[in-house]
Amino acid sequence: MPAATKTCLVCGDPIKGRQDKKFCSDQCRISHHNRLNSDETNYVRNVNNVLRRNRRILMGLNKTGKTKVMGMRLKEQGFDFRFFTNTYVTKDGAIYYYCYEQGYLPLEKDYFLLVVKPELAT
Repeated sequence: MPAATKTCLVCGDPIKGRQDKKFCSDQCRISHHNRLNSDETNYVRNVNNVLRRNRRILMGLNKTGKTKVMGMRLKEQGFDFRFFTNTYVTKDGAIYYYCYEQGYLPLEKDYFLLVVKPELAT
C-alpha cells in the first residue's frame, strides 16, 4: 500500500524529501514562522516606537542634563508615561523613571525633573 502523500502546511502542495518535512520550500517555512510571530513582533515594534519617542521628547527638553519642566509640556509632545525601560529608587524613596539613559522624576504640582543617567552624562 503506498504511503500517504504529505502536504505543505502553508500552500498544500505535496512534500518531497525527508519524512519529517512540514513545508515544501524555504519560502513556505519562512512564511509560516513569520505568520506565527507577527502579533508578537507588532507588539514589540509598537512598544519600541513609544520608548524611542519618549526618549526623543526627554532629550529635546533636557539640553543641560538636568531640567525642570511641567508635565503639560511632556504631554503636549506625545509623551506616554506608561512606557519606560527601568526605574531607580533613591535612599529617600524617590522613583526615577528612565527611557534608556533619559530619565524623569515626578515632582509636586505636575512638574518633572528631567535627568540623564550619571554614568552616561557627557
